[in-house]
Amino acid sequence: MEKKKILLNLLLILVCILIIVSCFFLYKHFTKGNPEQNNDKQQEISTEPIFTKDNYPKVDGSTATIPLAEAFESNFTATENVEVEHSKTHNAYVKLIDGECDLILVVEPSEDDKEYAESKKVELQYDKVVNEGFVFFVNANNPVDSLSLEEIQKIYTGEITNWKEVGGNDEKIIAYQRPENSGSQNGMLNLVMNGLKIKDAEKETIAESMFDIIDVVSEYDNSSAAIGYSYYYYANSMYVKDDVKMLKVNGVAPNNETIKTEKYPIITAYYAVTRKEDKESLSSKLKDEMLSVRGQKVAEDAGYVPVK
Repeated sequence: MEKKKILLNLLLILVCILIIVSCFFLYKHFTKGNPEQNNDKQQEISTEPIFTKDNYPKVDGSTATIPLAEAFESNFTATENVEVEHSKTHNAYVKLIDGECDLILVVEPSEDDKEYAESKKVELQYDKVVNEGFVFFVNANNPVDSLSLEEIQKIYTGEITNWKEVGGNDEKIIAYQRPENSGSQNGMLNLVMNGLKIKDAEKETIAESMFDIIDVVSEYDNSSAAIGYSYYYYANSMYVKDDVKMLKVNGVAPNNETIKTEKYPIITAYYAVTRKEDKESLSSKLKDEMLSVRGQKVAEDAGYVPVK
């Protein structure tokens, strides 16, 4: 009797296993061609145009987002060899607020940009499109490879003035800055200084453009003593110099992985910024496409760090 009971239990277990396996294969079979189940996959690999060249919204932005804007327009209109021009962060905000463009790809606005929007009674909508890191770099001949965030702050408040104070050579630090209202300077003040007063820059230590600040660290007189800053994508992909190295911050090197996981300590983003009243417009549709699976893949293929 006991033996029959054991056999019966084993038989029941076998039947249960067969039912579970059958259910699994039935599920796979009936969901294989289900559009709802495969929508994201189809969207990711789709190359069908979403816009025409004629109805594509007018996009502006920062220097570092030019390749991103070109990649989006090329993919969404199925057009090769797209070239765009951006008027830089501050000017892009002004143009968006004044209605001269439909969407901008930029970092967060400066206080002046916010005040200008308020004066024009324009509300802006901000949506993260790609993650970004704010980086510091020195000449490759500088023995310093890493600085703490506190050390960077002290360099730019003027408390630390010599590289030997942070493990480098006995050499005066030449700390370059960017002009007021530039995207890089706004990032420096908001992401790094956090309310600390940045020292007044001498005229010769203000780099007018993003490539200027890399050049002065790379090749000009006293370049080994210089330090500058920018956004990761620009310094890593758009204007790369072999004799410039990016510094670790708090021991973490900036790269796509540390920026994506936010292990790198100075994280920001590029936003698709639109006017709030444009909710049902083509610019709103473009923003949604940028944030779709397809759009995020386009951004990643262009070398940026997706947010999704």
